[in-house]
Amino acid sequence: MKTLTRNAYAKVNLALDVLRRREDGYHDVCMIMQNLSLYDTLTFTVEEADTLTITLACDKAFVPCDARNLIYKAIALMGETYHLTGHVHVELVKRIPVEAGMAGGSTDCAAAFHAMRELYGLDVSDQELMKLGVKLGADVPYCIMRGTALAQGIGEKLSQLPPMVKCPVLIAKPSVSVSTKFVYQNLKLDENTKHPDIDALISAIKKKDFPEICGKMGNVVESVTIPNYPVIAEIKEKMMEAGAAHAMMSGSGPTVFGLFEDEETAQRARDVMKASGLARQVYLTSIYNNRRK
Repeated sequence: MKTLTRNAYAKVNLALDVLRRREDGYHDVCMIMQNLSLYDTLTFTVEEADTLTITLACDKAFVPCDARNLIYKAIALMGETYHLTGHVHVELVKRIPVEAGMAGGSTDCAAAFHAMRELYGLDVSDQELMKLGVKLGADVPYCIMRGTALAQGIGEKLSQLPPMVKCPVLIAKPSVSVSTKFVYQNLKLDENTKHPDIDALISAIKKKDFPEICGKMGNVVESVTIPNYPVIAEIKEKMMEAGAAHAMMSGSGPTVFGLFEDEETAQRARDVMKASGLARQVYLTSIYNNRRK
């Protein structure tokens, strides 16, 4: 029997731009992705068996533990691709908010790809894992790579960037559910669309210029999500009032994250946000730059 534990780190989008709608129904995007220190923990156990079987358990009852789960799908895909056998059991401790625009499912999926490679001693590169990962979700290749990255195409074309400045990050998720499909179907791109300046943000990240980074961040899909869910704008405003250097929605929402210059201000802002009742889940975390652990 072999056992392995992996941490799966949440992500936010420091910038999210949508360039065009593709003929296949997807959208070409340009995003800057960043990990946070908030993570799920996955413990994998493998026992010998003639065929590949998979079981999954989670500490949160609302998380599906069958073939719908991306962890399950990743293990099955690895088994099919590399002709693996054995009984794989996974214990998942879930901390990242679900359906939050923070890649909670995708990062767990990525952890499963990494773990299967290690447990079975497979001579497989990250690039090969990323090619498999995109079959399960556009964010999975980034979650396999980790760190600070530029994502293009549908999110699968990745370029590593220098590490983002480490700073406290406040996370607030309101008690609304946002459909990514709804957001992208209702996104109108025209001459009035305010696109974030991705090149300027990359330059600021390279210079480690925190004020400039905050000034260049942006999320084009806020133009759809915020009018439909005004609480997101309320959370952003509350974070800025509480001292955030910048506050923005991650992904297609509904989670808002705020960047802070110091821990003390961030802790006060966390207390303010909890007291406001605007968010169901509030976490204080930080930028995470280690590509592997």
